[in-house]
Amino acid sequence: MSLFDSARFRTSAASIAQLPGAGLPEIAFAGRSNAGKSTTINVLTRQGRLAFASKTPGRTQLINFFALSRRLPQSTPQKPLREDVGFLVDLPGYGYAKAAAETRSGWSELIAGYLANRPSLTGIVIVMDARRPFMPADEWLIEFFSSRSHVRQLWLINKCDQIKKAERASVLAKARSRAQSLGEHVSVQLFSGLKKEGVEELQATLLSWIDPDGRLSAAPAGN
Repeated sequence: MSLFDSARFRTSAASIAQLPGAGLPEIAFAGRSNAGKSTTINVLTRQGRLAFASKTPGRTQLINFFALSRRLPQSTPQKPLREDVGFLVDLPGYGYAKAAAETRSGWSELIAGYLANRPSLTGIVIVMDARRPFMPADEWLIEFFSSRSHVRQLWLINKCDQIKKAERASVLAKARSRAQSLGEHVSVQLFSGLKKEGVEELQATLLSWIDPDGRLSAAPAGN
């Protein structure tokens, strides 16, 4: 079983003051509303409703934390013991023009505050629609991390099933070339939440962020 199968909802925050204490590595998921961010988390963890995927863009307004855990060696069926090893963090969608101005402002403060000051932020997955990658809000986020190379970036080109094979290759090549110019901390992959393409590659990348020394690779992660 994958470590990501163990993901469980832990808490939500509507403001910086409500964020839980930092400590374990955190991987944040960010993206424009309807880029498929929540669906990506659900597919990654093989849990259909873990992250709420609203049909109304801009509906999710909270930062949601999902704990990843491993089963301890002394655990038994009668007495299951688990240890948290990291968190997936679902950030509110950004860039939705029809949201009220005060709501958009609140999201910006919440997202920027978390991203700028969270000491346990290990990496960020920027989910982009393959048909419209690198929109202005995505560019803002990429620029935001240009001087924060200690935080790894994965540009996840989602909904790749919606474009033709030749276009896939072109989009991927351009994104990879740009990522390489920024440094080794930035990587790119194609993904399709609908078709479940690229799931194993995504899991491998994120596991390497959480567990760079391979401590968890042999540890049971299932329920």
